[in-house]
Parts: sequence; structure tokens; C-alpha cells
Amino acid sequence: MITFVSNITWWGWVLIALALVALRDIFIQKAHTISHNFPVVGHIRYMLEKIGPELRQYLVANNREELPFNRIERGWIYASAKKENNYEGFGTDRDIYAHHHIFINNAMMPYQIDEKHPNVVDKTFLPCAKVMGAYHNRKKPFRPGSIINVSAMSFGSLSAKAVESLNKGVKIAGAYHNTGEGGLSPYHSHGGDVVFHFGSGYFGVRSADGGFSMEKMIALVEGNPFIRAIEIKLSQGAKPGKGGVLPGAKITKEIAFIRGVEVGKDVLSPPNHKAFSNVPEMVGFIEKIAQATGLPVGIKAAIGKLEQWEELADIMVKTGKGPDFITVDGGEGGTGAAPPSFADHVSLPWVYGFSDLYKLFLRKGLSEHLVFIGSGRLGFPAKAAMAFAMGADCINVAREAMMSIGCIQAQVCHTNRCPSGVATQSKWLQNGIDPTLKSERLAQYFKTFRKELIEITHAAGYEHPCQFKMTDVEINVDDHNLSKELSKTYAYDKTPVPFTSMQDLKDCLYLGGKNK
Repeated sequence: MITFVSNITWWGWVLIALALVALRDIFIQKAHTISHNFPVVGHIRYMLEKIGPELRQYLVANNREELPFNRIERGWIYASAKKENNYEGFGTDRDIYAHHHIFINNAMMPYQIDEKHPNVVDKTFLPCAKVMGAYHNRKKPFRPGSIINVSAMSFGSLSAKAVESLNKGVKIAGAYHNTGEGGLSPYHSHGGDVVFHFGSGYFGVRSADGGFSMEKMIALVEGNPFIRAIEIKLSQGAKPGKGGVLPGAKITKEIAFIRGVEVGKDVLSPPNHKAFSNVPEMVGFIEKIAQATGLPVGIKAAIGKLEQWEELADIMVKTGKGPDFITVDGGEGGTGAAPPSFADHVSLPWVYGFSDLYKLFLRKGLSEHLVFIGSGRLGFPAKAAMAFAMGADCINVAREAMMSIGCIQAQVCHTNRCPSGVATQSKWLQNGIDPTLKSERLAQYFKTFRKELIEITHAAGYEHPCQFKMTDVEINVDDHNLSKELSKTYAYDKTPVPFTSMQDLKDCLYLGGKNK
């Protein structure tokens, strides 16, 4: 017997192994019909299914085909973040006659800057033209130093090193970092301006009964002066009406401590807030937080029905109270985990949702008093120009920021197996992230974005993108005879922003601990 075993060649062992697998497939396992009916070879089908996204991404899909971000878009972000050549040669390969293609109407002669212009010294200088909290006279108003900022992504959904990289990056770029609803972590505390964001789970400001604690909010703001504004999450584009989802596989002891939840157990934020149940109560809640902290307070939401937004606008007109800024998330926005039924079908895409909401506040005479923030795949200069033409004052980016620090769009954020270490709590996987290097790449992506948006703005004859009008941008409806300017497509004209010059913004920008 020993002699027989020793005489078996390596391929003989392979055949024995395959025979054992076949016997298991036919007689033991009951879960997979394909494996039973086609023993051994049936496993190939499951392997191909598992690596299907990678096969399509690298071998099958063309440059403009993939969603949510195609190869050209990802390549532009990667090259911009690494300060590499992000140009393309021979002309565009995009179908410029495609539905919803964006056209920016250039001026006969571009806007001309002189040698004293701020953009001569810094070609990436592009602060927000509005001040959060100015209209409501908050004690600590805030003018964002950048029109592009990091959107709400929590520690938990992202790894510690990813959050650290983002925060260090926004410090370099002069932008702000939205915490996401997972609470303020030590990794948000590396010098960047922070917008503290919380949802119905109240993580970081959570009372013993799971409700909101004003005492914890006051202590948080007083203990962390880099918190410049507060954002209340009503909903997000990928899953409005559902609340946040953090799979138990991602919840470590540290995350559980910060959030006040159990280790290894799925965290499902409720759809509704305990602190308020209707629009008047929400306005009262906003005012209480603003008075207690002195900070601007805003809300984030995906847009669908407008009745309660109409009620909010009426209350704001009547009382002079309400949010200082509104972040509008589109249905195309990203998330760490969401049911496909929500991600695919609930809430309007950004252009439809934002236009509906802005039009409502414009009609009420409130559009000039609010800072509007756009979120939902807007992290490209041309899309940002369109957003500014529609009335946005800032752009928040999430997945684009993730890509700048190494995300490869593997689309396994919900599994805790993110291969780039960005969206996982695996120590091994996130050890591949060097926060010093990745923070520089985030900052460079922001700087490149602002530089190219400024150049597009100048090409259209303006100094700052806040000056874009609805008539400056067209989108394809069918052929050019049927294309419409944004003002005709969405039936409104944005309110002109009271902008004087970039130099005035530079003089007024938050510096040295004061808002001048």
C-alpha cells in the first residue's frame, strides 16, 4: 500500500482530489444545484461570478461604459491626485450628442486676470462666495475655504487610516471634512476644518436612552474648536427613509465605544429622529443647537416629495429661523451599504431634486440667504460648473475623495473586504495606506479640481463659478435644435450671489481664528 501511494504522480493526486470534490458535489452538498448537476466544473461558474466585476472593469467594459464611475473618470481622479498628466489627446471619445451631455457656453473672450489677482499667486484659490450662518447672525459664522469638500463618510464605514488621510488632506487643501454620522473620532482631529454630522442614531451626541444629548453636543463643540458647522442628516441619496447601516463585521471595540453600540452587531439607525417629529419641531431643534453652540446648523437630505419642504420655507419666511445651509444629495450618491431597491429607485437624481428644491426656496425669496451644497457624483469640474449654474455654492464629494486616496471601485464596501484598505476595518488591509502620502493626493485632487473649474469659469467669462447663470450651460435633450438651457429645462433662474472679487474673498476668508 505504501509503495502504491508513493508511486502516484502529482497529476494522479489532482485526479483523486477532483474525484473527491465530485463525490461531495453529488452526494453531500445540497445547497447548489449547478454543482450537483455539473460536479467540479460547476465551481467555475461561481468563481467567474465572484470575480465578474473585476473582469468587466479591466477586460470587458469600455472607457465610458461603467457605473457609477467609468474608467475615464477614475483615471482623471487618479492622475489629478498624483499630479500626473490628466490630459487626453486626439479629441474626446465621449458621445457629445448623448442624452444629458453638458455643454458650457464659452465667452468670445475669456475673463482676464491681472498680475495682482489671487489666482496668479495661487491658481487653486477658490473659496465659497457665501458665509454659513451670516443670515441668521450665528455667533461663529463660517465661510468654507474651498468650494469642494469631503462629504459625509463616517469612521466605521471608512477605515481609521482613510479618515486620517482625508482629514490631513483637507487641512493641506484648505477644505472641510464632514464626519459622517458615525461620530467624531480621533482620526478627524489632524488639523482640518470639520463639519460635525449626525443622524437619527445620534452617534457621538447620544444619550443613554438613544436620543439626542445637548450636553454632549456642547461639550463636543467646546472641546474641539475645529468643528466649524453642524449638519443634521434627514436622509441620504442612496437610501432615504431607511437610516444608516453599518454591518456588524465592521464594528470594532473602538467604533463601538465612539458610537455607543455593541461590538460585532449590525447598527441600523432608525428612519426617524427622536428629537423632532415634524417640521416646526425640527426648526426649533436647529435653533436650540445653534444658540447652544454658536455654530451654523444645516440639514442634509435627498429630495422627493416637496410638501414638507414647502412648510419649512413658509416657517423660515414667517419666523426668520431655520437652517443655515442645505446639503442636497442625489439618488446617484454613494453609500457603504444599502438595499438595491433603495439605491436604485428611492429619491430623485441630483439635477431633478436640486432644481425642485432651489425653485421652491427661490419662489419664497430665501435662496440668497442659504448656502446650498451639492452632493452626488459632482466631483468633476464640468459637472460642478453645471451645479453652480443651478444655484449650488459648494460641492461635497465622497467616492471621488476615496478614489484620490486609493479606492479602486471594487464595490465591496459592505463586506469589510475592501482591497484598497479604504472601506474596511481589517488592520492588514488598511496597513497599505500611508496617510502622509494619501493626504497629499487628496489635497492635490482638490487643487486640480479647483484649478480646472477656475479655468472653465474664466473661459465662460467669469471670475468665480458663483457667477454662472442658468443660460451659461446647456444639456442635450435630443439634437441641438431641442437642447435647452438650464433655465428653460428646470424653469427657474438662480439668484445672483453678491460676489465682488476673489481679492475680497481672500481678505474676508477665515484666517487666524477669526471670520473677518
